[in-house]
Amino acid sequence: MAFTNVSTLRKNLFNNIDNVIEFNEPLIVSSKKGNAVIISEEEYNTMLEMIYLTSQPELIKKIKEEI
Repeated sequence: MAFTNVSTLRKNLFNNIDNVIEFNEPLIVSSKKGNAVIISEEEYNTMLEMIYLTSQPELIKKIKEEI
């Protein structure tokens, strides 16, 4: 995971976003109020799918039975 602060992010915004997308590596951005994480759309969609799938008890049961 890569780290930066808001000032550096601002200076290198396009390069940082390109790196997040190309390498699918989250970027943690620190600020005075706390941290934020920038992730690629692909990673975001994967996370949403995992949340959905793991919230389906019957599906989890079937997967465990298959294992």
